[in-house]
Amino acid sequence: MYYDKFYPFYTTYADPMFIGGEKMQEKEFEMMKSYYPETARRIQDKVEEECQLLDYEGSRLYDEYPDKFMLHHLCRRIRKEVEPEMAAQEIPGGFLDDLIQVLLYQEISRRRCRRHRCRRYF
Repeated sequence: MYYDKFYPFYTTYADPMFIGGEKMQEKEFEMMKSYYPETARRIQDKVEEECQLLDYEGSRLYDEYPDKFMLHHLCRRIRKEVEPEMAAQEIPGGFLDDLIQVLLYQEISRRRCRRHRCRRYF
């Protein structure tokens, strides 16, 4: 069979909207993070630092069912780092714990979705 125009095999698998959509979604997330209050932004920075340390191949963050105790321990570690800064603001302990958990779980979920989308194409 003869094709008059050369059509490279790798273009059949390319999704041109994949990279653009990923960048647009990341830009949207950064914009929404800029609206966070200062306290939440500081906590989010610490959460991202901790998640970056755990972001490697075979990490427990990417288990099918993440260990609840590991997540609780991670929240406690973030709280110990953030607590001296938050002491002057008189944030109730329960609210601070809840805020850390929500931000941590949201960040883990975002990273898991991004990794899942990337793995699907390889």
